[in-house]
Amino acid sequence: MNATALASRLLTERPRPRGIAGWRHAHWLAVGTVCLGAFLGQLDASVIALVFPAIGRDFDAGFAAVEWVALAYLLVLVALLAPIGWLSDLVGRKTMYIGGFAVFGLSSLGAGFAGGLWALVGCRAVQAVGAAMMQANSVALVARGVPEHAMRRALGIQASAQGLGLALGPSLGGLLVEHASWRWVFWVNVPIAAFGILAGWFLLPRTRAAGAPAAVPGPRTANSPGGEAHRAGGRRNDAHRNDAHRKEARRTATGRTATGDAARFDLPGLLLLTGATTSLLLALSTASGLPLPGWAVAALLLASAALTLALVRQERRAARPILAPGLVNTPGVRSGLVVGLIGYLLLFCPLVLGPVLLTGAGVSTAHAGLVITLLPAGFAFAATVGGGLLPRGWSDVTRCRWGALLAAGGLLLFALLPASDASAAPLLIAGYGLGLLLPANNALVMRAIPAQCSAVGGGMVNMARSLGTALGMALSVLGVHLAGAESGGRTVLLVLAAVAAATALLTRPVRA
Repeated sequence: MNATALASRLLTERPRPRGIAGWRHAHWLAVGTVCLGAFLGQLDASVIALVFPAIGRDFDAGFAAVEWVALAYLLVLVALLAPIGWLSDLVGRKTMYIGGFAVFGLSSLGAGFAGGLWALVGCRAVQAVGAAMMQANSVALVARGVPEHAMRRALGIQASAQGLGLALGPSLGGLLVEHASWRWVFWVNVPIAAFGILAGWFLLPRTRAAGAPAAVPGPRTANSPGGEAHRAGGRRNDAHRNDAHRKEARRTATGRTATGDAARFDLPGLLLLTGATTSLLLALSTASGLPLPGWAVAALLLASAALTLALVRQERRAARPILAPGLVNTPGVRSGLVVGLIGYLLLFCPLVLGPVLLTGAGVSTAHAGLVITLLPAGFAFAATVGGGLLPRGWSDVTRCRWGALLAAGGLLLFALLPASDASAAPLLIAGYGLGLLLPANNALVMRAIPAQCSAVGGGMVNMARSLGTALGMALSVLGVHLAGAESGGRTVLLVLAAVAAATALLTRPVRA
């Protein structure tokens, strides 16, 4: 069998066994398979901060270098979500999802055996490729495989799996570092990924029939599968949108010219976005102690600014921009994306600073992990079922504002109280507040976006999340480097509390 035939066979999606496909509850098996990937991705996101100190000791590396174990992963994830979503329309989402499990599992195995820091960073970058292959397709697989009447419940189950992974990460990481080795943080992914491959092969429905022509990727419209809910939401909100903004948003986000021709993927925009964010994070890392020349900070900041300006120009003229300017200018979208970025910055800063403060006060790594777990646990609880504890009449705007204020209060208390078990309650409060803020804010953003632009809008929300996570980690390390673990960590937390309080003012209802 030649290479072409082998590749064709590997990329051909196989149908589920007849006994499974014919079962009336088979769609819940597909949801369970997607939940495996959702759990794995969030577990990996929240576990990594607990292993920074152990990795630094093993490889004799500073905090500014070790943080690239996380930053490399996040940068690759930001860069690949959009193109992998585009590519998945060509080769099939089932194929890409199963491939994501394989890439993630193999790179996790390699990360556990890494003999040096930069080998580990490289494995993490490859790991992000697998994560992007899963994240870019998870919601679409649920939407394709689940009947419309069960859609809300299925997406809620997926969110619960994400919340469970996010909540278990710190405690699992602390236990593995304390009683085994940081390498097990990566090896534990391997059996989950292997099971995900088998489950995906047998339980996921085909998304592209054998021999079917490749689809031309484009944004989801109101007439496409899953577009009905967005169409209804769009009708309710059309009265609140400026018509000029709406028309421009549709033109720039649909990727079509005035003649209706489909446009190519915006590769230059993607490269400029990746370069700008990488330069900014490298500048922060250099300021945090990464062994580069002193002039590198200014040079990298200038490079980031220049690339950002070039990105703005590129996106204004691109036929199918990844950051559609017309969409960003739609009332409520720009402020919502800023709030989303800030929200994940507020979530991941304490995940980095918490272990530093607690272990510095003499708390064991395992115990610190259990305490820190309360932050993502509060977030997961609020994001899934905790919102039901609120008054029924609360709008998404009200939830955002109260969530931001609760997060501010929790972070303020965490900054002021001694680093001990007393930190548990403030972290739980902050996590609950962020769990109210972020889902409600995402709902506001997606309602403000025209229905036919929902795919592009969802991609921008994901980018804001990943960038906020990366900046949260980088700024935490910078604060510790400049002012020491105790003083710097608490100063950063006080600033975060103020930012959270100010975020409440950014959230406002969309007006005409």
